[in-house]
Amino acid sequence: MFKNLYAVFIFFIFIAIYYAGSFTRIPFADCVGFVHSVELGEYKTVATAITHILYVNTAILLKNITGLDGIATSRLLIIGSAAATVSVIYLTVKSITKTDWVSITAAFVFGFSFSFWRNAEIVEVYTYNCLWLSLFFFSMVKTFTEHKKNYIILSGLFLGLSLWLHIQNILLIPALLVFLYYFRNEKKYAYPSLIIFVVLFLLLTVINVSQGLSFNSPYTSEGEDWIQNTFKKTPTQYLIDFVQSFAYLIYNFNIFVFFGIMGMIALYKSDKKMFFVFFAGAVCVYGFSTFYAVSDNYVFFLPFNMIFALSIGYGLSLPKYVTLKKLSWVCLLIPLFYFVSYKAAFLTEKGRNFHAAKEYKGGLNYYLVPWMNNNVGILEFIIDKKKSPDPMRWMTNGANDYIKLLKSKGYTEEEIKKL
Repeated sequence: MFKNLYAVFIFFIFIAIYYAGSFTRIPFADCVGFVHSVELGEYKTVATAITHILYVNTAILLKNITGLDGIATSRLLIIGSAAATVSVIYLTVKSITKTDWVSITAAFVFGFSFSFWRNAEIVEVYTYNCLWLSLFFFSMVKTFTEHKKNYIILSGLFLGLSLWLHIQNILLIPALLVFLYYFRNEKKYAYPSLIIFVVLFLLLTVINVSQGLSFNSPYTSEGEDWIQNTFKKTPTQYLIDFVQSFAYLIYNFNIFVFFGIMGMIALYKSDKKMFFVFFAGAVCVYGFSTFYAVSDNYVFFLPFNMIFALSIGYGLSLPKYVTLKKLSWVCLLIPLFYFVSYKAAFLTEKGRNFHAAKEYKGGLNYYLVPWMNNNVGILEFIIDKKKSPDPMRWMTNGANDYIKLLKSKGYTEEEIKKL
């Protein structure tokens, strides 16, 4: 009964960490739009690339159950799902390595990784999405390591549900198909898994078409041309994107990148089937995220980052690194790495100039440290009629809609500016 006690401890540790660093005021980006949708309390009925139907509807349901407001409900869902994801990472690595210290270290490395930690501190869909994907990865690993066939069915269920959170998860379909191919002789489990996934996938189109939307509406963002712009880049821009993707990887995992690479090589040698399942998903996600023409493409690496965290755990478990057990506490210094990087950036002219240019939303604080307490708020920015050097039409529209809703509930502008 105590075998998963570490997972419980990890959950509560990261609940405390993420709560301590959570946003003080609603941040920039898509945050205010999500909070407005939850506060409004109208369940989403269409599933496009930007509605994130399962996330919004889960938050609304949670709001109705708890009686909390849109901000508190969003914080609860985001932090809770983030901490749960870290625990699942621990359990997944433990299933592979059978070693507690390695599994705990890998969980902390992922929990402290910049992209995931940042999204645990703001109002976004990604930590809830990561929870379902972590369960998908967990199910596949359990099937390989412990030969528990019921997990074959769960793998299709979890990936299918994740599509209702973020359509980017179609990039993991190759991983599911390779996985089911390897277990094709387990017809009692593989066929139901595939059927469940296909049904959940097709239902996205069915509910949209039934409401008059186009057949491809689940995969499109009305008025946006991100995909088209992705194919219009110059060779130099593609090269810059590729270099930037490595910078993201290093900033997220620092010295542990080495163990992630060693883990991939070792898994290829020891278990080619598991390697190719995760390789199929990792390559698709990494390639798409690298070249996708959006300014915040770092968030799209999160599914890959989870796979890489599992690889870090496997790399650390290799016999030649067993002496590192006494140094595993180094993962606790990752927050210090972000703080030092932040301070070092101010020592350069480019860093200071960048901070000044982006100061309207927090400057280097916003870009280099994951915690968001005492942050600059979008509502105050809009009410004070401040100007942004960057495009933020969708943010402005969402903020104005939320401000109107709050005023209708009796909030004054001064009270709203504090939210």
